[in-house]
Amino acid sequence: MLRIVLAEDSVLLREGLVGLLERFGHQVVAGAGNARELIEAVAEHRPDIVVTDVRMPPGFTDEGLRAAIELREREPALAVLVLSQYVQRSYAGELLDSSDGTRVGYLLKERIGHVEEFVDAVQRVAAGATVVDPEVVRQLLRHRRAPLSRLTAREQEVLALMAEGRSNASVAEALHVSEGTVSKHFGSILTKLDLSLTDATNRRVLAVLAYLRG
Repeated sequence: MLRIVLAEDSVLLREGLVGLLERFGHQVVAGAGNARELIEAVAEHRPDIVVTDVRMPPGFTDEGLRAAIELREREPALAVLVLSQYVQRSYAGELLDSSDGTRVGYLLKERIGHVEEFVDAVQRVAAGATVVDPEVVRQLLRHRRAPLSRLTAREQEVLALMAEGRSNASVAEALHVSEGTVSKHFGSILTKLDLSLTDATNRRVLAVLAYLRG
C-alpha cells in the first residue's frame, strides 16, 4: 500500500482519482487544490509519492510543477508523478533535472483513462523508476541533439522504450528481439553516451535522462 498526496484543483477529478487509487489498495492521505496546500500536505503526511497536476491555482500555468520541483529539492528521495494536459518540453526537462532523475514520472492526463497503466506508473515511480509518457518521449525526440546523433536508429528505439519505464524484457518484446540483444544495444548506448564507467545502478537512468534532455 502506498501513501499518496494527490494535488488536483478539479474536485471531481480529484475525488475520482482518490477512488481509483484506493480501489487498487493505496491510501490517499491528503488531497490538495493548489500548490501551497500540496507543500503543506507533504510536510504533514510524509507520503510515499506525490501525484500532482502541472497547472494549478492561482495562475494555472506551472504552479504544480514548481511545487513538485521545490519538494524534490527539499527531499530528493520523494517520488513525484506529474500529470499534464499537454506536452510541455520545458516542464518535462525541469522535472527530470530535479534530484537524480529517479522516482519521477511525467504523464499526460489522457493516460488516466488507461486505469491499469496509470496505477502501474504510480507504483513504478514510487519504487524508484523514471516513467515518461510515450507521447512526451516522441515529442522530445524531435528536438534531440548530439550526442544522441551518435546512436543508430535501433539504439534510439531501445532508449525511447526504456524512457517509457519499460524493462529489458518489455523492450525485447516490443522490438521482437531477445533480451540479450537489448542488453548489447544498451551497452553500446552507454559507450556512445560516455556512461560506460558510471555506477551500474545509475547508468540506465542517466542514459534515459541524456536521451530526454537531448
